[in-house]
Amino acid sequence: MTQAGNSAQQIAALPVHRDKKGRLRVLMVTSRDTGRWVMPKGWLMDGKKPWRAAEIEAMEEAGAVGYISNTAIGTYHYVKLLDDGRSLRCCVTVYPMMVEHLKRRWKERKERKRHWFSPKKAARLVDETELTALLTELAKQPTEQPGMKALLKAS
Repeated sequence: MTQAGNSAQQIAALPVHRDKKGRLRVLMVTSRDTGRWVMPKGWLMDGKKPWRAAEIEAMEEAGAVGYISNTAIGTYHYVKLLDDGRSLRCCVTVYPMMVEHLKRRWKERKERKRHWFSPKKAARLVDETELTALLTELAKQPTEQPGMKALLKAS
C-alpha cells in the first residue's frame, strides 16, 4: 500500500467495449462487501507498472481480457473501510481498457457480479462524485478522454 500525502494510492481499470450497435459500454462489478457497482480496482503491485496492475485487477475481478492504456483517464477519491474498522482515504488512478472478451471462469466470479452499462448509467450507479464526473465526461466525449482515442481507434 503506497501513501501519497493523506491518501493511499490505488489503481483501477475502466473496461469498455462497443456493443453491436456501436455504442460505448462500461463493465462494472459489484463490490464484495456492500454489493454496490464499482470498477475493478486494487493496490499497486511490486514490480508492475500501474496500468499492468489495473489490467490484472480487471482479469481477477471481472474476467475481462483486452488492451489497457498506459495513459490514465483520470483519478477519483473514496474512503475505504478497513477490516479493523478504521477508514482510509484512497486516491484511485483509472486506466481505460478495451475489452476483447470476458472469461467464463475467473478468480472472483463467485464473489462478484459483472454487467455492461452505458457510461451515463454507470455514472448514476457509482457513489463517488469524482468518478461520476469522469464517467459523465466519457459519455459526452469518449474520444476526447485521455487514453481513450487510441483504444477506440484500435477497436
